[in-house]
Amino acid sequence: MNFPFDKKKYEAAILAGQIVWRKHALEKLISRGISRYEVLDVALHGELIQTYLEDKPYPSILLLGFAESRPLHVVLSFNDEDSTVFIITTYEPDTKVFNPDFKTKRN
Repeated sequence: MNFPFDKKKYEAAILAGQIVWRKHALEKLISRGISRYEVLDVALHGELIQTYLEDKPYPSILLLGFAESRPLHVVLSFNDEDSTVFIITTYEPDTKVFNPDFKTKRN
C-alpha cells in the first residue's frame, strides 16, 4: 500500500512541527491516556494499514504503531500544498474489533 501523498514532505512537516491537532484528537489523547509524543512516533514510524482517498479536504491514512507494547492507531491527513499534517484521531485498537495483528478487522 502506498501513501496518497509525498511521504518525505509529510515526514519533514512533522519534524518541522507543521502539525494541526484537531480538537477531536486532543480530546481523545486526554481521555485515552495517549501522549503527543506517542502519536508523533506512530506518525513517523508507523505502518500504513489503510488509505482514505475520498476524505475531504485531504486524503487521510490510518497508521499502526506501538507505544512500548501498546498498539496505537493514528488517523491523519496531509496538505501537500502548504506542508501541514492534520492529526485527526488516535486510539488503541480494540481486540474485539481487530484481529491480533491490529491491522485487519474481525469478521
